[in-house]
Amino acid sequence: MNLDLHADPVALTAALVDIPSVSRAEAAITAAVESALRTQTSGFEVVRRGNVVLARTNRGLPTRVVLAGHLDTVPIADNVPGRFTTENGAEVFYGCGSVDMKSGDAVFLHLAATIAEPAHDLTLIFYDCEEISAEFNGLNTIEREFPEWLEADLAILGEPSGGWIEAGCQGTLRVRLSTAGVRAHSARSWLGDNAIHRLGPVLTRMSEYRAREVDIDGCRYREGLSAVRAEGGVAGNVVPDTAAVEVNFRFAPDRTVEQAIEHVRELFADLELEFTVTDAAPGALPGLTAPAARGLLDAVRAHGSAGVRAKYGWTDVSRFAARGIPAVNFGPGDPNLAHKRDEHVPLAQITAVTDMLRAYLTDKAGTEVAR
Repeated sequence: MNLDLHADPVALTAALVDIPSVSRAEAAITAAVESALRTQTSGFEVVRRGNVVLARTNRGLPTRVVLAGHLDTVPIADNVPGRFTTENGAEVFYGCGSVDMKSGDAVFLHLAATIAEPAHDLTLIFYDCEEISAEFNGLNTIEREFPEWLEADLAILGEPSGGWIEAGCQGTLRVRLSTAGVRAHSARSWLGDNAIHRLGPVLTRMSEYRAREVDIDGCRYREGLSAVRAEGGVAGNVVPDTAAVEVNFRFAPDRTVEQAIEHVRELFADLELEFTVTDAAPGALPGLTAPAARGLLDAVRAHGSAGVRAKYGWTDVSRFAARGIPAVNFGPGDPNLAHKRDEHVPLAQITAVTDMLRAYLTDKAGTEVAR
């Protein structure tokens, strides 16, 4: 399919949604994005590696901004092709990836083709496999083979944020808490030691857990501790001798992974448990005090319909923050609708995000502050 980057980003969103791109099957959409960037933009160096497309200007401007978005979606649920409709007087577009995050990709592609005199040098990153295990994420390829393409004064990920700046992100930790008992026939349960019963204090402690809230750069992050999986049981007539619960801790970005692990370990230190970390990823500080971020804040606040808030959940902004680069999530669409069968985005949000980003990317006065 040929993409028209000069078309309204609403139409471009629909065109992207109509190209199926479930994770590990992004070849068609990658080819369309690469072709459009090569033929419809001016002043961009374009590179493709696998299903990753990179494009950047080198105008010698004082600041550089990364615009990054993934091209893959979760599996299609009878929601491709997309469709336009009107609900409660507002025009909306339904389709797989319309929220997460082809509308954000459409905004970035449209701006790359239509901003003749940017105030910042631009780097565009479109990558694959964000929606599946982190080992397959296309940003790994960039970090390995093109690390210099990640350097910038500010990174903007087009993840859905309802047209608000969602700054930084929470860290995430998963821990497996295992108990051991003694197996016995359930008719003579007193001869055994029920491992599932030993999980009782663990579950009680989590249900009574009071989440910490912390304010960073004007963004309030709320932590959360949840049991997300439980295992145990041998048969209907057997007292089980093993059981486990998997715990997910979403922590504010002022904690390191090591501090998060120690916090969870201390919560259960007095219980007889085996403690195993199964997954961990650091959060990202908002970075809103960075000079390059101030101009974006000004552009969003000037619009009057959006502002700044903390990002709940983990996103790839963490990868940029780990390199010391301020990074935010900023795109159309309600993140609560991501991955749903009825995923849809208001057309007005696509337009508003386009206008706010255009104002930021063309405001040369903002680059004087960044210097």
